[in-house]
Amino acid sequence: MGKNVTSDDGHGRFGSALSGLAVAVGCVLFLGGFVWGAIEYQPYTVPTDSMSPTVAAGDRVLAQRIAGADVRRGDVVVFEDPAWGDLPIVKRVVGVGGDTVACCDSGGRLTINGKPVEEPYLRSAGPASLTTFSAAVPDGQLFLLGDERGSSQDSRVHLQDPGHGSVPRGAVSARLDAVAWPPGALVERPRSFAALPGGVSRPGPVKLVAGSVVAGAVLILGGAAYGPVARGLSRKRVRPGARAGADA
Repeated sequence: MGKNVTSDDGHGRFGSALSGLAVAVGCVLFLGGFVWGAIEYQPYTVPTDSMSPTVAAGDRVLAQRIAGADVRRGDVVVFEDPAWGDLPIVKRVVGVGGDTVACCDSGGRLTINGKPVEEPYLRSAGPASLTTFSAAVPDGQLFLLGDERGSSQDSRVHLQDPGHGSVPRGAVSARLDAVAWPPGALVERPRSFAALPGGVSRPGPVKLVAGSVVAGAVLILGGAAYGPVARGLSRKRVRPGARAGADA
């Protein structure tokens, strides 16, 4: 008599152990991804179209929790400032302490310290601002504009404030990394700011977090499905009247 290599429920012990391991690893990845995401990211619902077309009103976004010191030019950030209404606001940082932000040059472009900046994220091909302005950004402050320059209530309407339209770095609580709903792309760091001192920020771990959740779900479903699939295939292989696991 040969040794029976199948378990009582009709599929191999090795396959059963492997499927159990897949489910266990999948649970770690799936739950770990959610915990990691909850620590790193804060979901927000964008209230207005001032950042369109990058993000639209009603979009559900994932914003990485960061300190104000980590903010770079080009970042789309969430901040609160009493002079702006003391509510969470989403804008793009275009200037940091020591910069002179102005608009527009002869080509209708925004300039940072006299250097024109290409802004491919703007809705229209017109000038970067319908109103001309020039502002010196105090140290420790940030100058912010909306991508929908025709309607955005941003630093331009606060130019007469003590900070010349800027807000403290400490007012920033998070930086947008991705649009979660409706499903959208990552919020890219503009290359045009990369050549300026300080460069641009590095993307957050949103891809790794999403990959962990997806991989975990696949392993859980695959491991859980192994048993029923294996039993179904085993029944098909056994002829009527044959004794499964017996030698000829």
